[in-house]
Amino acid sequence: MSTAIEHVLIQALQMPPQDRAMIAERLLSSLDADVDWEVEVAWQQEAQRRLEEIDRGEVVCLPWEQVMNRLRGNTRANKA
Repeated sequence: MSTAIEHVLIQALQMPPQDRAMIAERLLSSLDADVDWEVEVAWQQEAQRRLEEIDRGEVVCLPWEQVMNRLRGNTRANKA
């Protein structure tokens, strides 16, 4: 690994998780030559809108385990 890469990586790893996630997303998306940037921007805006709803208390988040249990229950009900 080059020293330039190591330097960038050390700096990135010192950032807050949200910043690291943003950097990771941008790096990964840069590898995809067929990215529709209008769609990417729309998804980012939708994610921001949903986060703001959560912050305002308009939406109640459920634990992952509860969501999975509901889905498993719906799957069983549909098979019966």
